[in-house]
Amino acid sequence: MSLAAEHYLPETADYSAQQTRAVYRKVILRLLPFLALAYAINAIDRLNVSFAKLRMAEDIALTDAAYGIGAGIFYLGYLLVEVPSNMYLQRIGARATLTRIMLLWGLVSVGTAFVTTSNQLIVARFLLGIAESGFFPGVILYLTYWFPPALRGRITAVFLMSAMFAGIVSGPLAGAIMSHFDGWLGLRDWQVLFVLEGVPAMLLGVFGWFWLVDKPEDARWLSPQEKHVLATALAQGRPGDSAKASLVQILRNPRVYIAGLVFFCIYSGSNTVSYWMPTLIRGFGVDDLKTVGLLSSMPYIGAVFGMYLLARSSDKHLERRWHVSLTMLLSATCFFLLGPFQHHLVLSLLLMSIGAAAALSALSCFWSIPPALLAPSQAAVGIAVINCIGGMAGVVSQIVVGAIKSATGNLYLAFELIGVVLVVGAMVLLVAIPARQLTERAKP
Repeated sequence: MSLAAEHYLPETADYSAQQTRAVYRKVILRLLPFLALAYAINAIDRLNVSFAKLRMAEDIALTDAAYGIGAGIFYLGYLLVEVPSNMYLQRIGARATLTRIMLLWGLVSVGTAFVTTSNQLIVARFLLGIAESGFFPGVILYLTYWFPPALRGRITAVFLMSAMFAGIVSGPLAGAIMSHFDGWLGLRDWQVLFVLEGVPAMLLGVFGWFWLVDKPEDARWLSPQEKHVLATALAQGRPGDSAKASLVQILRNPRVYIAGLVFFCIYSGSNTVSYWMPTLIRGFGVDDLKTVGLLSSMPYIGAVFGMYLLARSSDKHLERRWHVSLTMLLSATCFFLLGPFQHHLVLSLLLMSIGAAAALSALSCFWSIPPALLAPSQAAVGIAVINCIGGMAGVVSQIVVGAIKSATGNLYLAFELIGVVLVVGAMVLLVAIPARQLTERAKP
């Protein structure tokens, strides 16, 4: 389905649908490929440590517990700086902010290649979280400068899908780099991985400085008439009532915490899969890095189709709660069955792939709930608070999983615990959020 389909475009009093469609096609082709590519590289640089772990553990005496702390502390750094970064973006502009973020995260990623102890890796991951912080919310804010609500949802969906495609290619890419470039410039295979996957972020950041502009009125590649088309569409897309609820009002809204808890549970599942899948696959006796990388891409392939089918069904039936909850329960069931079938390679891989794809699909469908759950005056800040609550799962789940793996040597026990968390989240969503709350606009 085309992004520029006529019924997704805003209607204006001054311009025809054809004129508006032509302008937005030009904007989409200018901005979306760059932003999607940047987000894909972002996802690859965030997750390459899960593949590097397979070889770096012996070199830097990295235990599973230390790895869990390193994977989790990334999100602590990310959450600490997320809001200030977006506030700073509004002061200095999106171009300077996104350029700074991409340069810093690429630099930290390259620097991670030279850690020599597990503590240094933990520090590097914390710094990577700080460096990356603000990229995703910054892009979401940046899109509001260019696209009205009629197009913004579709554009945001395409942007998010780039991370799934990154998940598909990241495994095979990591396996190929570590298999063929071991010894390059005197570096070990895992060191080469960090270097070769960190440099593109810096190069793209430099390119972004010349390619991006902060707002439509600054774009030399738009004519005055095209700028006016955008300005008219954006003005019509803004609500007439600009009143905003105070932070205190939002923090007193129990719906924010309920939704945040559900997001926490979903993210515990999807995030754990992303960071521990290569370790789990290797536990099956698969030692070839290319094979590990290829098998690690399977859940993301499933997630691409799962996201599409789940969103299509949810929109068709105008129903969210059961779609998200049943998908979470499917993921939990697969994780529960991993232990009993751990000696059956094909079945284990199938269960892991379905469980991971279900968790990732539930994550994308979940974000259709908060806008319907919150009043307009609470939506912007309320969604940010929900994101922060759920983001803590990135810290907690990784530390817990690493501790369980180190203490028991059993990663399946950790996945069973994640399965329990997913069941709790599904029950909370069904019990604490009645269907009528998603069909009636909440009052502030």
